[in-house]
Amino acid sequence: MAASRKTPRKPAPKRTAPRGNPAKARVSSAPSKPAPVTARDWIGAARLRTLPLAISPIIVGTGAAIAVGGGFHWVLALCCLVVAVSLQIAVNFANDYSDGIRGTDDHRVGPARLTASGRVTPRAVLFAALLFFAIAAIVGIAVVIRTQHWWLLAVGAVCIVAAWFYTGGKRPYGYFGLGEFFVFVFFGPVATVGTTFVQVGSAPQESWIPSIGVGALACGVLITNNLRDIDQDRIAGKRTLTVLVGKRVSQVLFTVFMLVPFATVFVLAPFYPIAWLSLLVLLVTLSATLIVWTYRTPRELLVALQLSSLASLAWSAFILWAYVAV
Repeated sequence: MAASRKTPRKPAPKRTAPRGNPAKARVSSAPSKPAPVTARDWIGAARLRTLPLAISPIIVGTGAAIAVGGGFHWVLALCCLVVAVSLQIAVNFANDYSDGIRGTDDHRVGPARLTASGRVTPRAVLFAALLFFAIAAIVGIAVVIRTQHWWLLAVGAVCIVAAWFYTGGKRPYGYFGLGEFFVFVFFGPVATVGTTFVQVGSAPQESWIPSIGVGALACGVLITNNLRDIDQDRIAGKRTLTVLVGKRVSQVLFTVFMLVPFATVFVLAPFYPIAWLSLLVLLVTLSATLIVWTYRTPRELLVALQLSSLASLAWSAFILWAYVAV
């Protein structure tokens, strides 16, 4: 018999022990997908912390309407509030959209914006802005029909145009150091005196005088925001007032804006004594001022921004109390 030939077996491959941490051996190198956008993200983009700036002039303007005895119309006051808050939210979404597509928000210090994060399409953010502009316009038209002051349509149109071109359009005025001026005008006299006028049909000094304080506090909030983003705005070519005048002058301006409301108290308090109590808000504004002068990192200014915004609401509430108490 012929001897059987056995085919040689290939040696089995050696099993090498896994290197490093076995738990991390199967980690994929593919980039992680961004988390889905939630309702909380949209609420954050609406920047509810800024809403006190829209509410404050309505509080003061309504208080002035009560003080002059021309009649308080709670429905008209509520409509003014809806218009002001809707415009503020619309501006916040419009800024998110405009700054996002320009790349201004790519390296911002504060919370990430929807457009810049890439989690939402710019068109969706633009739609949100237009939606709230539409709400403000519809309610504003209802106020005009109710009061028959048709010239207020022009005022409302100017407000919407100013809100959009703050950061929108080819040459936004917010990029040329004019933000504080327009914020003072529209958050101060326009919103405050306008609220009084639609209720009583007049513009008394009880509305004009505190409107200066309301506008000043709104400017202070804007300066805090621009101080926080001063380095990023310089890189992006956004020439805010803070970028133009520098950090030190901006700190001085913030201090002045935080003190202006209390100067108006000395004019109001002799006739409305409760207004003296609004000086208690100095504790808040001085705390914010201290932060603005001593901050080391931009993130610290977020606290100053919140304090300034709350100070506006608290100060306005004291003025309302002073008017109602007489």
